[in-house]
Amino acid sequence: MYAENKYLIVGLGNPGIEYHNTRHNIGFQIVDKFVSEFNKTFSEDRYGNITRIKIKNKQLVLLKPITYMNLSGKAVAFWMKKEKIPASSIFVIYDDVSLPIGQLRIRKKGGAGGHNGMSNIISLTETKDFPRLRFGIGDGFMKSLQSQYVLGKWSEEDLQIISTPIKDACDSIKEMVLSGIESAMNKFNKKNDNRI
Repeated sequence: MYAENKYLIVGLGNPGIEYHNTRHNIGFQIVDKFVSEFNKTFSEDRYGNITRIKIKNKQLVLLKPITYMNLSGKAVAFWMKKEKIPASSIFVIYDDVSLPIGQLRIRKKGGAGGHNGMSNIISLTETKDFPRLRFGIGDGFMKSLQSQYVLGKWSEEDLQIISTPIKDACDSIKEMVLSGIESAMNKFNKKNDNRI
């Protein structure tokens, strides 16, 4: 039996100060920003840092897995089961090198697109049918240096570019839980196409 009006919002990243403010950790950055708007903080729990927020009649469980990116599915599968949240009520936020810096792409479902964290989530939850937000981090690297690029820190110029998209990503969480994924897609995919 699934819980009604409950959502699992997952920001992907790597734990540890050395990964703070890196491109690969944009999922952490977005949920941190979102939670700060409600004056909430995260606390460590099983496989992740967790906090809870209520918006109108919706309960949001926010998760930052501490399993490291490539094992993100361990945390997501655990909290889905524990909180009785269906795949359709999950929203996973993560980085994407195939999108320009700051561009958002929201989808109802899909594959991993070469993202190891998403591959692990799909494998351990046994479904691709969950909403997700891909946040563009650009592809300014030689193919052999992708790992160094995604684990690199944002430049000052990049931080200025992503400031508004991070706010939009936070707003898309509210839109998704209050009005549905279709509404979030219509509102934020088009908005961000205009920016780039």
